[in-house]
Amino acid sequence: MSAVLLGEILAGTMFLGVIGVLLLGFPVAFSLAGTALIFGAVGHTLGLFDPSNFGALASRYIGFMTNEVLVAVPLFIFMGVMLERSGIAEQLLTTMGKLFGNLRGGLGISVILVGALLAASTGVVGATVVTMGLISLPAMLRAGYDPKLATGVICASGTLGQIIPPSTVLIFMGDMLSSINAQVQMAKGNFAPEPVSVGALFSGAMLPGLLLVSLYICWMIFKAVTDPASCPATPVPEAERKGLLREVAVALAPPLLLILAVLGSILGGIATPTEAASVGAVGAMILATARGRFSFTLLRDASISTATITSMVFIILFGAAVFSIVFRLMGGENLVHEFLSSMPGGAIGATIVVMAIMFVLGFILDTFEIIFIVIPITAPVLLTLGVDPIWLGVIVGVNLQTSFLTPPFGFALFYLRGVAPPRVTTGMIYRGVIPFVGLQLVAVALLFIFPPIATWLPRLIYN
Repeated sequence: MSAVLLGEILAGTMFLGVIGVLLLGFPVAFSLAGTALIFGAVGHTLGLFDPSNFGALASRYIGFMTNEVLVAVPLFIFMGVMLERSGIAEQLLTTMGKLFGNLRGGLGISVILVGALLAASTGVVGATVVTMGLISLPAMLRAGYDPKLATGVICASGTLGQIIPPSTVLIFMGDMLSSINAQVQMAKGNFAPEPVSVGALFSGAMLPGLLLVSLYICWMIFKAVTDPASCPATPVPEAERKGLLREVAVALAPPLLLILAVLGSILGGIATPTEAASVGAVGAMILATARGRFSFTLLRDASISTATITSMVFIILFGAAVFSIVFRLMGGENLVHEFLSSMPGGAIGATIVVMAIMFVLGFILDTFEIIFIVIPITAPVLLTLGVDPIWLGVIVGVNLQTSFLTPPFGFALFYLRGVAPPRVTTGMIYRGVIPFVGLQLVAVALLFIFPPIATWLPRLIYN
């Protein structure tokens, strides 16, 4: 057996091995790095891997920590945590519920709209699902909603922060795709490739995000027409309707202004994502102060939560870097290239295979884990085949949103299970999200059929 073939077999076994270790429940970052070190040692014994290659890790880690684009991640997380604790979500849910309550399915529509607004202003999936579960789920159950429909719409709406900017997933993908695209273009002889900016990826995700919101609302309307008993109207007393428009305006103004300041400055080319994130962090503190919620305790708790989440994400990134080096240098990159290049249908066929693999991995892994493992391995091949990097980043984001919803390890399901009343069973939550997973797959299919959904706005703004 040739050394090349042996290395490729070992690399493929390593990929399957890390999935197995993760299924055993070991921490993700240490599973990635530990499995890579074990297989690296085996490869060294067989003469397939030189441990001196790990010397590149130091410069790569320093690159991560000094990357100006990635500085936006903790700032956006801080903005989201601060807004979540300032009470804006509660006010939005209460007022929007009153606004749409007279309609069948109105409470569900209000949850979807609030989920979209919170996604564009906070992007903290766990906090959004928990907040809406604590406030909306009891109200929907009291109104007579089918528990499966109520839990499904809450979980799906709470995960919109994965695709609607400012999404931390898109920030990491923008940074990775920019680097990979530059390498691919230079290999093709283009020594001045246009960078894949995070701003372009944000703009590319806007229409797909709105598409998902529209699909969710259409589903609620469909249920209201075909199964009205599952989502009855909740008429609001006339006394509470007085001044309702003013109440809605007051609830909507703060998050809309913050969204305009953050996303508007990025899409308008006024500020970089990092600069806009700093504006958002300050704006979140100002809004908390205006609502009388700001305090040293809130600032301390928000800072600790931000540091915890940021550390978790970056330690996974560091572990994935070790995995990537061993996998690539033992021939895994050639294995993936040969596998995807041989797919029928060319670039589209290869992309469908990668999307299918990511969808399956979403049943057992978190979004960040998947992109840190799969994107560095598969994106070079797909971009070499001619796939548009913006389109690729957006369709991966929409696809991986399902990882929060697919049993058995969908994190949104766990978040809601933790705050749902005992009469709402885990089985109800699992069954409730299935239609919304289907709607997300419909969105992925539409992006395949109509790529301009993801590429039209970036070209309009940046070309």
